[in-house]
Amino acid sequence: MATYKQPCIHCDTMIDRDARICINCLSRNPFGYHCPTCMKPIEKGQVACSNCTRVLYVNCPICGAQTFVGERCDACKVSLLVQCSNPRCEQMQFFQNEKCTACGKKLKDPVNKDKRR
Repeated sequence: MATYKQPCIHCDTMIDRDARICINCLSRNPFGYHCPTCMKPIEKGQVACSNCTRVLYVNCPICGAQTFVGERCDACKVSLLVQCSNPRCEQMQFFQNEKCTACGKKLKDPVNKDKRR
């Protein structure tokens, strides 16, 4: 059966359309962006999520620059994701999330600008 490939939006590597991660840049969202709160598809440049109204530009906890709510800071390229502390889940979550979008457990220490190391 033929498999169709399409380019990763972050690095243009051609990967299978059903891939959950880019094999080149390791992006967890190789075909689009998702709101970190409700996980609905969003587009870079949107000011707020049309589903949950979450603001889609935040200040990076490392460099302080305003950045889109993607996987990495637009300015310093540092990851904006933290790992869920639930050992059965361990999914990567946006640093401002209070609960895990995969398992629903409250994140023990949501990272913010004051707490990030």
